[in-house]
Amino acid sequence: MPRTPIVYHIPVCPFSQRLEIMLALKGVRDAVSFQVVDITRPRDPELLEKTRGTTALPVLEMPGGEILKESLVILRYLDETVGDTPLRRADPLEHATESMLIAKEGAFTMAGYSFVMNQDPDRRDTHAEKMRGLYREIDDFLRHEGKGEGPWLFEDFGLAETVFTPMFMRFWFLEYYEGFDVPATAEYARVRAWREACLAHPAAQQVSREEIVKLYYDYALGAGNGALPEDRNVSSFAFEPAWPDRPWPPRDKYLTHASDAELGLVAA
Repeated sequence: MPRTPIVYHIPVCPFSQRLEIMLALKGVRDAVSFQVVDITRPRDPELLEKTRGTTALPVLEMPGGEILKESLVILRYLDETVGDTPLRRADPLEHATESMLIAKEGAFTMAGYSFVMNQDPDRRDTHAEKMRGLYREIDDFLRHEGKGEGPWLFEDFGLAETVFTPMFMRFWFLEYYEGFDVPATAEYARVRAWREACLAHPAAQQVSREEIVKLYYDYALGAGNGALPEDRNVSSFAFEPAWPDRPWPPRDKYLTHASDAELGLVAA
C-alpha cells in the first residue's frame, strides 16, 4: 500500500490542478503523490481493478487502499485532512456562500469544453453567448455576495478560487482556437478582475498557456480524452515529443487540420 495518498490523473488535468493549488496554498505539496496516466494508451489493468472498472480521473488512493473519486470530493477530503487549516471557510454561512459559487462550476466547465470541441462554425455564436451568459451570472454573484475589498470572493484566494482557476486556465484554448474572451465592458468588470487575479496567483502556476494550447489541440478538433482525430496517428496528449519542442498548432480549427508531422508529433 502507498505510504502517502496517490492521485492518478491525466496530463494537464484541471481537476488535479485544483489539488495542487490547494496543497501549494497550505505549503504541503509533498503530502500527496501525483501519478500521471497516459490517456493515449489503454488503462492499466491494475488501476482499473482499483477503480472497479471506471476510467474517469482523477482518482485518489489512500494508504489503506481506499479509493475516492470525483474531483470536488477529493478536494474537499484533502482540504479537511491535509495541512493545519482547511481552505474552506470556517463560518457556516460563508462556507455556504462559497459553495453556492462552486456549484456554478459544472455548467461553466461543460460550456467551455463544448465550445472548444464544437465542429460546426455556424454554432460558434451560440456557444459564445452561452459562455458570456455564464460569465455574467458569476459577475452578478461576485458583486452581490463578495465580502472582500479586493478581487476575491472573501479577503483572499480560497476554495472557490481553487475550483475555478484551473478552468480559467483551460479556457485559454477558447482564446486561441475560437477568438473568445470575456468582453472588456462594465457588466463583466467584476468577473474579469477575479479571473485575472486567480490566473496571476503564485500558487496556481503549474501550467502555461502554451502547454494547454498545444496539448488540447485534439479537443479543438472534437476528439477528447486521448481519442484520435481523423487521419492522425499520434495524440496531442502524447508524452513524447515533449510539448515545449512542438510548434504552436494552427489557430483556425475549422479550415486547417494539422498532421502529426506539422504538430511536431513525428518526424516530418
